[in-house]
Amino acid sequence: MRSFAFVPTVLALLLAQSCLSPSVRAAEPVVAVEQLDITRYAGEWHEIARLPLFYQRHCKREITAQYTLRDDGLVGVRNRCIDEDGEVEEVDGIARQDAERPGRLEVRFAPDWLSWLPLTWADYWVIALDPDYQWAMVGEPGHEYLWILSRTPDMPRARFEELKSRAVSMGYDLDELIVSAPLR
Repeated sequence: MRSFAFVPTVLALLLAQSCLSPSVRAAEPVVAVEQLDITRYAGEWHEIARLPLFYQRHCKREITAQYTLRDDGLVGVRNRCIDEDGEVEEVDGIARQDAERPGRLEVRFAPDWLSWLPLTWADYWVIALDPDYQWAMVGEPGHEYLWILSRTPDMPRARFEELKSRAVSMGYDLDELIVSAPLR
């Protein structure tokens, strides 16, 4: 088993890239859902699609995220995938929820001793969510990353197309969207 090649430097590079890239003007802003019951959100999610990110470059299939409630009020995060060589890659991190805006979380995959650095935390906003917590779309205000997630390893094509339309209406450019799971 290999760990994701994910270090705080990558976060700094992503931040620099977002500052240098031309901004996308959205018809409507990227907005997190107003209500998010983190207890219901916890559990396993399957990636259906994503915008490419450096640290996921080797992920090819069976891409999942496991969210676990912790006693300290934080959420444990384990991202896992199978790479092009059939090897399991995984990385552990934590998430913290914004008490005033529950749909906004921040995630960190850097070691605890770097937690005081602001660049180690990244926005993780739930921007669309099924009332029954069966699918979700996650992004952030800079339009740099986006995930479409499902509780099942596949998704109906109509739902997928609806979520893509929502993302585009928020200003996301989906030309490089990677579909990583079957659509039915």
